[in-house]
Amino acid sequence: MSDPKGRGDEGEVETTGHVWDGDLQEYNNPLPGWWIWAFYGTVVFAVVYWFLYPAWPIGKTFTKGFETVTYTQADGKQTTVPWSTRAEFVHDMQSGPEAVKQKVWLDKASQATMQQLETDPQLLDFTMKIGKRLFGDNCAACHGAGGQGVLGHYPNLTDDAWLWGGSLAAIRETIMRGHHGFMPAFKGSFTQTEVTDLAEFVLSLSGTPGGNEAAIQRGAQLFRSDQSGCFYCHTKAGTGNRVVGSANLADKVWTIANVPGASSYTAKVAAVASVIDNGVQRQMPAWDHRLSQTEIKLLAVYVHALGGGQ
Repeated sequence: MSDPKGRGDEGEVETTGHVWDGDLQEYNNPLPGWWIWAFYGTVVFAVVYWFLYPAWPIGKTFTKGFETVTYTQADGKQTTVPWSTRAEFVHDMQSGPEAVKQKVWLDKASQATMQQLETDPQLLDFTMKIGKRLFGDNCAACHGAGGQGVLGHYPNLTDDAWLWGGSLAAIRETIMRGHHGFMPAFKGSFTQTEVTDLAEFVLSLSGTPGGNEAAIQRGAQLFRSDQSGCFYCHTKAGTGNRVVGSANLADKVWTIANVPGASSYTAKVAAVASVIDNGVQRQMPAWDHRLSQTEIKLLAVYVHALGGGQ
């Protein structure tokens, strides 16, 4: 029979000596020493962490810890704040190894002209990568990730049809200053027949078949008359005027009227007539106070490349 401590035959596991119901005993299996010391280590680590980093909430604030992070704000001023993952991320983005490499290339890009950015293979590769990121962060919400735009709302930047000019300088100016696109609504100014005549003439400018020749002729006269004043902005040939951002009506590129999606000629006339009746109001914000001059330059080259450029 074993002793009260359970030290019976050699090799048996020692018990605590506690016995229930005469034969139910509790084994004495102590934790390994390495496990105990590891647990003590975690306790020490936690206490040290509480002092070094933000940890405990206190009312409406929290313990700040002794660790701090210094980074540069958007206005160029350096600031030091208690450690946080967000502050550490900003610091790494500004001072990490990859950030330092990027700064070297940004300095090169800032000193180069836009033409040099396009012709130098290494600078162009850097420009397209940064430009794509800038476009995704600031432009894609309206123009789409690939720059295809949204018909009826935001222009397609990949079709090489530029309302305000497609040169590098013109695109840069557009990004910097923004633009306000406006066409007055003519509903009530013309009869329905006159609106239809104008729509048929506009469709004929881009070579759309199926029009009524008499209506097209009447529409041409009205388009080029002082009564409508359409030619003031779109010119008598209907090719548009980039000074005021008026669309070229003869290039088969439709940014407002969904002519390509219309199933019949009648539906196409209705789409154009709706634009004439209701007018157009579009605004692109200015980015000169949100992006640096170097970022605007890189973005202009990227957008220029999207549409083939001019």
